[in-house]
Amino acid sequence: MLYHLFTYLREQYGLFGAGIFYYITFRAAAAIILSLIITTVMGKGLIRYLRVKQIGETVRDLGLQGENQKKGTPTMGGIIIIAAILIPTLLFAKLTNVYVMLILLSTVWLGLVGFLDDYIKVFKKNKEGLAGKFKVMGQVGLGIIIGLTMYYSDSVVTTREIIGDSPAIYNEAERQMSEPFIRVDNEGEEHKYVHVKSVTTTIPFVKGHEMSYSKISAVFGEGAIKVVTPIIYVLFVIFIIVAVSNGANMTDGLDGLATGTSAIVGVCLAVFAYVSGNYVFADYLGIMHIPYIGELSIYIAAFIGACVGFLWYNAYPAQVFMGDTGSLAIGGIIAALAIMIRKELLIPIICGIFLAENLSVMIQVLYFKYTKKRHGEGKRVFLMAPLHHHYQKLGYHESKIVTRFWIVGIVLAVFSIVTLKLQ
Repeated sequence: MLYHLFTYLREQYGLFGAGIFYYITFRAAAAIILSLIITTVMGKGLIRYLRVKQIGETVRDLGLQGENQKKGTPTMGGIIIIAAILIPTLLFAKLTNVYVMLILLSTVWLGLVGFLDDYIKVFKKNKEGLAGKFKVMGQVGLGIIIGLTMYYSDSVVTTREIIGDSPAIYNEAERQMSEPFIRVDNEGEEHKYVHVKSVTTTIPFVKGHEMSYSKISAVFGEGAIKVVTPIIYVLFVIFIIVAVSNGANMTDGLDGLATGTSAIVGVCLAVFAYVSGNYVFADYLGIMHIPYIGELSIYIAAFIGACVGFLWYNAYPAQVFMGDTGSLAIGGIIAALAIMIRKELLIPIICGIFLAENLSVMIQVLYFKYTKKRHGEGKRVFLMAPLHHHYQKLGYHESKIVTRFWIVGIVLAVFSIVTLKLQ
C-alpha cells in the first residue's frame, strides 16, 4: 500500500524522497524490521492473552524428557507469524505483482487450514484436530490454484536471448513472446532479448540449469504436449505443496526447531528470488532470469523477520508454540516460493531437514508394517519418529538437537546457493 501511495505522490507531485520505495532492497529491509517489531512486541501481548484464555498445548505421554513441562504452554502462536508476514508485505510490496498476490493467497489459505485444526484441538477438545482428509483437500486445492496460475498467467514469464532470428528457447511449448528489447553487457555489446511464456524449472548440477515440463509430457507424443503438460505440472505442484507443508508440520516438535529451520530456508530463498529477478546477477551467474520475481524479496524478508522474531519466544524453553496455524502455513509458503522461483527441484536440498523428518516417519511406519506382516511382530528402525524424537530417546538434550539441526540446515542452504554455479 505504501509502495503504491508513494509512487503516486512521486509521479503526481514530485514528492522528495518517495523514489526510495522503488528500491527492492529498501523495502525488504523495512519489511524485515517491521516484522521483527510485530512479533517481538505484539508477541508478548498474544502470549498473555492465550494464557488468560487457557489456550494451551495438550501433550501426549510419549516418555520423552521434559515433555511434562510443555503442558499448558500457549499454542496457536502461528497467528502472530502470519500477521507479521502479511502486514509488512501489504505495506511495502507491489500488490499488483502476480507472485505477491499468489503468495499472499497461499499464506492466508494454509493459515486458515491450520487454524481450523488448532481450533478443533483446543476449543472442541478433540486431540485429533481437523481430519487428515480435509487438511489434504486444503493443500491440494492450493496446489491446483498455484499450478494453474503459474502455467496460464501471462505475467509468469522468463527472459530468453535472441540468437539469429529466433529466441534461444528449449521447447516448442514456449509461446506468447513479447516484443524484443535490447540490453548492453559489461563489454558494451548489445544483446536482444524477449520475454517468453514458459513452464521451466531449474535443475542443479546440469549445464544450462533448465528443464521444461513439456519434455516430460513429450513421452506421450508430440500431439499430447499441450494437453498433458499442464496436468503433469499441476500434479507436481500439488505433491510439493503437500510434502513440504506436512514436513514442516512434523518438524515442529521441539522448541525453536521448525521456526529456526524455516528462517534459514527463507534466507536461501531470498537470495534466489533477488538474483533471479535481477538481470545483471542472473546474467553473471548464468541462471534463468525471471522478470518481476524480485518483488518476492519483500515478502521473504517479512517471512524471515517473522520467524526470527517468533523464535524470541519459541526458543527453549518455549513460551509459546506456533501450532498447526503456523507450521502448515510455513511449509506451504516455502513450497509455493520454491515453485515460483523455479527452484522446486532443489527442495530436497533446501528443505533437507523437512525431508529427513518426513522420511523418518515413512520408513518407521512401512518397516513396522512389513516386519509385523512377515514375522508377526513389528520392529522399528528409529527409537521414535519423527527423527528429532529419535535423538531425544538417545539422551540428547532438546536444545542440542535443535542447534545441530540448525547447523545442518545452514550447510544445506549454503550448498543450495552454491549450486547456482555448479554445472
